[in-house]
Amino acid sequence: MKRTPTAEEREREAKKLRLFEELEDTWLPYLTPKDDEFYQQWQLKYPKLVLREAGAVPEELHRDVQAAFATLHQHGCLARDLVRIQGKDLLTPVARLLVGNPGCTYKYLSTRLFAAPWPVRGSSVAYHTAEIAAACQTLLSLNGYLQLETAQAWEELVAKERANIDEVPVCIGPDFGLGIFDGPDEADIRSRSAYNVTLLNFMDPRKMPHLKEEPYFGMGKMAVSWHHDENLADRSAVAVYSHSCEGPEEESEEDSPLEGRDPDTWHVGFKISWDIETPGLAIPLHQGDCYFMLDDLNATHQHCVLAGLPPRFSSTHRVAECSTGTLDYILQRCQLALQNVGDVTDSGGVALKSLEPAVLKQGEEIHNEVEFEWLRQFWFQGSRPRKCTDWWCEPMARLEEMWRRMEVATNGVLQEVRREGVPVGQRNAMVTAILASLTARQTLRREWHARCQSRAARSLPADQQPECRPYWEKEDPSMPLPFDLTDIVSELRGLLLEASP
Repeated sequence: MKRTPTAEEREREAKKLRLFEELEDTWLPYLTPKDDEFYQQWQLKYPKLVLREAGAVPEELHRDVQAAFATLHQHGCLARDLVRIQGKDLLTPVARLLVGNPGCTYKYLSTRLFAAPWPVRGSSVAYHTAEIAAACQTLLSLNGYLQLETAQAWEELVAKERANIDEVPVCIGPDFGLGIFDGPDEADIRSRSAYNVTLLNFMDPRKMPHLKEEPYFGMGKMAVSWHHDENLADRSAVAVYSHSCEGPEEESEEDSPLEGRDPDTWHVGFKISWDIETPGLAIPLHQGDCYFMLDDLNATHQHCVLAGLPPRFSSTHRVAECSTGTLDYILQRCQLALQNVGDVTDSGGVALKSLEPAVLKQGEEIHNEVEFEWLRQFWFQGSRPRKCTDWWCEPMARLEEMWRRMEVATNGVLQEVRREGVPVGQRNAMVTAILASLTARQTLRREWHARCQSRAARSLPADQQPECRPYWEKEDPSMPLPFDLTDIVSELRGLLLEASP
């Protein structure tokens, strides 16, 4: 069944088509450091983008971070994501790993990544090897360093805005000093740079011969297309540490004879969203360079990653919007749903404490949330979430057990609906309360099952192939309801039709 695009997707596609129509066969202009007006344009149109060159970062931190990248790569901890874009499963050209606060997740392109926990104070994490443990500790140290650097960049930006200084602020060298930022905004600045996860990225362009061409400016091959980072706290910063595995003989940007950006060097591209007047920027990235996107830059601008020749790692630190994305959150939701489940009856079912439609509706919505936003997302990624540590195994087993109790509770609701003597009005209210959730459950189960069998899924290495879980056969005696809910949904619709005048 073909998926219907969302209103947001339709609007985005319409904007893209209008932009291509306006462009016709011409390229939009973009600037590199070789262009005289590059830094002036950066100051005027991209002031919330800050670059910190590698020489300003402690050498010991460079060594540790680059060793951590190598360790995690050698242990197979980074892998390409099978993401969902406009109803299609696509394998990302970039391999990724999420590391962050214990119990955190990060969702992008309909894919929930489960953070390998870094060893924050008070946590206990059993990593598979001492090398992986050291790598995660290093990423936590890098996170702390980038938080401080982000706060400094904020202070520099705010000070310049207050003083209305018109100069180029973007390259922060080794002598960059800490400004004093006083006033009520200090706590807000620190909260907007309180990075709780980092998304690690790796790509070797030599093994990716079919990368897309950048479509608006003619910037060359893209490792990551134009986008806004998703699922972030409002107006929060993003900090990126970049490490391209360059050799000492690699040509510098200034020495390149080519017009435009040097295709051998990795760049990050920036443009104002849907703007065809302002030139874009292509900023070269070398070993150990960091850049920061401050305030609302991620919302008002788009960025892309332009591939160079050597393999490249990056660590992208962000404040993930976690109001619905932590283990604590979903455990609390499950406990809320199960408050309506009473004792086991003589027949093996459960007694429901309330048959109020609002209570039943809430329980079935949470049932769907834990199944499709957590359990199926986790198992769809094969063994990937367990490459660094088995930390997530116990929580997922607990969530699955709570989900099983919700299956029993759903069966209890259906038994009440079918019970003789129930007043028609009460039956209709119960059916109406649960029908939308059960219909969605049936549709989503079919979709997830098909995704696990797709050609893209089967192309993955054996340890990364999706598992359709939970899944059970029709006659499984341990399950109160079938996996396929087609007949049940039809039955409930029929009951509503019978009661209609």
